[in-house]
Amino acid sequence: MSVLEQLKAGLNGLQIEDNPQIVKQKSRDFFWYSPVLKKQLDEVTGDLVVTPKSEAEVIQVLKTCYELDVPVTTRGAGTGNYGQAMPLAGGVILNLAEMNRVKEIRQGSVVVEPGAIISKIDEECRAHSGQELRLHPSTYRTATIGGFIAGGSGGVGSINWGGLRDLGNVIRLRVLTMEAEPQVLELTGEDLQKVMHAYGTNGVITEVEMPLTAAYDWVDVLVGFDAFMDGVEFADALGNQDGLLLKEIAPIAAPVPHEYFLRHQKFIRKDQSVVVCMVAPFAMDAFATFVSRNRTASILYRSDTVSEEVRKGLPPAYELAWNHTTLRGLRVDPSITYLQVLYPYPDQVEKVRTMVNLLGEEVPAHLEYVRFDGKITCFGLPIVRYTSEERLNEIIRLHEDNGCPIFNPHRYTLEEGGMKQTDEVQLAFKKLADPKGLLNPGKMIAWEDPSYDYSSNKLFLFPGLQAG
Repeated sequence: MSVLEQLKAGLNGLQIEDNPQIVKQKSRDFFWYSPVLKKQLDEVTGDLVVTPKSEAEVIQVLKTCYELDVPVTTRGAGTGNYGQAMPLAGGVILNLAEMNRVKEIRQGSVVVEPGAIISKIDEECRAHSGQELRLHPSTYRTATIGGFIAGGSGGVGSINWGGLRDLGNVIRLRVLTMEAEPQVLELTGEDLQKVMHAYGTNGVITEVEMPLTAAYDWVDVLVGFDAFMDGVEFADALGNQDGLLLKEIAPIAAPVPHEYFLRHQKFIRKDQSVVVCMVAPFAMDAFATFVSRNRTASILYRSDTVSEEVRKGLPPAYELAWNHTTLRGLRVDPSITYLQVLYPYPDQVEKVRTMVNLLGEEVPAHLEYVRFDGKITCFGLPIVRYTSEERLNEIIRLHEDNGCPIFNPHRYTLEEGGMKQTDEVQLAFKKLADPKGLLNPGKMIAWEDPSYDYSSNKLFLFPGLQAG
């Protein structure tokens, strides 16, 4: 009996899919944002998709795969965009999409299964008690909460609450280890760092407890500027207005808004840069006053002054921001790509100005204002008019030479997409929770190649891909 036959026998009674086309579809995420990853990962596929309905079924999958030395890659909705959920070594795709219940809503927190869609969580929390999650990605309507925690870092709401890994932004995780007898662990406090933003390399999340905040019918606003840097200075000052409640502040340079935001195009001139905002309804008068004080700013669109019919025909503001800016650009011009940049406090505005002056129209700027280490600063997700991998690497070096660290979205490993160093906490936990290294192989360099030199700029290729 082949390993695959043994595997199917061990998973008897579970929902299994082995149609090669469906398996390949479930083996993919949004890796194709990167022309580099598209070339490397396009043929990656698993062997089998298993869709458990309960924690007990997840345990059955992990026990069987452990016994047979079969890799397991956990998947939510596949909305990550640098290969986080792609099975580099084949094996089982553990699809948690049907573990999607909202289990309990309390004052200030919610308990959910990992496959719950983020917007659905908010719908139930709003209906229950007028609450919503603090943070969400731009893929709000499709992403799962478990995938956001395992593969994301922040998003809409980060202007108030910081990033996912900031203390308090996740309350508790229930996690399974991959051993002969999987353990069920309840992680809180410091222990949460062991599995957050670890791509599912060292445990499978089966339950999540998240904090909630007051829900609002957020007003979407586009503020226009003739000069992008005027928009940046406006956004920087806006983020520091303590009395104004906003959920999103994103300066985006011309011609991106007019060219890529097709349904909003009628509100925006081609040469206009915009700041995309989400504002609490009660703060709109104060917000409009703040705009009026700035002689370079003008409100181009606000969702609370148009008809419901017009509003329904437009995407929400969060689907113009974060990674959706790039997604909308790719639909117009498939040759573009993007970067992820940090402009460190306190001279973030000058760092942005330096990079805009250096790279101009080749790298149209897109910023996301956030609270980072308690300070208001900005990340960048600039559009890159891609010509070659060599030029892309030059653009990365230019950022880093000017004090703007890159979190490289053209790499599929934890370390290269993050701080370019080993996370000793996550590595130590993997040694305990995944002793055979079967969970999402190839994504943690510290496990695959402990001697890897992050300063070498060489490309890490998981042995499975090298062989391919």
